[in-house]
Amino acid sequence: MRSSPFALPDRILAPPPADRRIAFLKGVRFAHRGLHGGEIVENSRAAFAAAVKAGHGVECDVQMSADGAAFVFHDEALARLTGRNGTIGALSQGEVGRMLLTGTEETIPGLDEVLTVIASQVPILIEIKAPGPQVGRLCLSVRRALEGYRGEVALMSFNPEVGYWFAAHAPRIARGLVVSEQEKRGMRGRAERHLALWRARPDFLAYDVRDLPSRFAAAQRERGLALLTWTVRGAEAENIAAEYADSAIYERQDE
Repeated sequence: MRSSPFALPDRILAPPPADRRIAFLKGVRFAHRGLHGGEIVENSRAAFAAAVKAGHGVECDVQMSADGAAFVFHDEALARLTGRNGTIGALSQGEVGRMLLTGTEETIPGLDEVLTVIASQVPILIEIKAPGPQVGRLCLSVRRALEGYRGEVALMSFNPEVGYWFAAHAPRIARGLVVSEQEKRGMRGRAERHLALWRARPDFLAYDVRDLPSRFAAAQRERGLALLTWTVRGAEAENIAAEYADSAIYERQDE
């Protein structure tokens, strides 16, 4: 079989991590946005406390307020989870911090508050939501929140600039590239994945379960990157995760 033309540049531009650097990511079930459902809202303190109680790792999302504070919230828009118009990025830290999650008495948590809830009891994956090229302000806010934190933590993003920033400014923190092949098939999509890999220099991939098995994912896993997969719901996805990935980022089937 002919070797991939990307194999050599992959090795040079995105070398695999030492096994000990990514060992904590393997064989773990990560609760997607915390263990939520019923009266427990995603990315809430209650959802993270439930995941810790279950002994599962935590996956969460981070957005930035207008004045640069890191808040744990998935959507750019506020409406779905708060019933309010607007975006987190248009509000100050104080305004975001007072906003209630719909149907609860909980406010949108800051990243520092979530770290306090988890308290190094389980591993945490932090997905940094930074779609544009200017990622430094949010990345710096996340790094500051993590100063002094003793637990197992890894950062990831669809945006390879996030991995690039952390490789330069906080190289000890494990970093990952989030990947979906949906609507990115063919040679162009393949080339984009490798370009993102070279820019981010990740220790692991967080892969869309709908795309597994994947030649790209399998090649990166074979050469030493950890492979996580999202969002795993139901028996079929669980079987795919068990066969093709090192860990699952999951939601309960009733979600």
